[in-house]
Amino acid sequence: MSKTILVVDDEVGIRELLAEILFDEGYLVHLAENAEEARKFRHEHEPDLVLLDIWMPDVDGVTLLKEWVDEDLLTMPVVMMSGHGTIETAVEATRMGAVDFLEKPIAMQKLLVTIARAIKEGAARPERPVVVEKAQNLTVEIDGAVQNFSLHLDLPLREAREYFDAVYFDYHLQKEAGNVSRVAEKIGLERTHLYRKLKQLGIKVTKK
Repeated sequence: MSKTILVVDDEVGIRELLAEILFDEGYLVHLAENAEEARKFRHEHEPDLVLLDIWMPDVDGVTLLKEWVDEDLLTMPVVMMSGHGTIETAVEATRMGAVDFLEKPIAMQKLLVTIARAIKEGAARPERPVVVEKAQNLTVEIDGAVQNFSLHLDLPLREAREYFDAVYFDYHLQKEAGNVSRVAEKIGLERTHLYRKLKQLGIKVTKK
């Protein structure tokens, strides 16, 4: 059975190009030009994958992604797209649950490889705020992070390192119940520098 892909992008040329490429590859393609159309489609259908543009005029892609997380609708893999991508945006989107990030103009081969891998792996589990988690729950979080990281090995080194840093610090913060001082001592990093890194990565520390 053909897989269904929802393409969300406000640029008609991008939508038509992606639709043509994906249709030729045997996918069923549905198009949405804004977040409202994407919301409506998702409430009525569950696509096998979503290609979601970050920069849209009404509601941006990251906000829409967060809505799906909050409403438990992120049951499919989402690949973010942007022509103005930054490492910070990519890290934020992947921390929220996106499985990958593609910069425009998107190379066709990279697009197809990313889609095939994302559909095979399924949706990523969004990371939760740092709290004190029972041992088995912490293990589930770690396994999910490792699996999600494996999807980012094709990123440029700098972006892959940023993603690894986010997973690494989040792991140690969960292990130490959000105690930054203990984490800094354990990983051998000066506390002020650690706070700066956490801020750069957008990691909010919730200590309980």
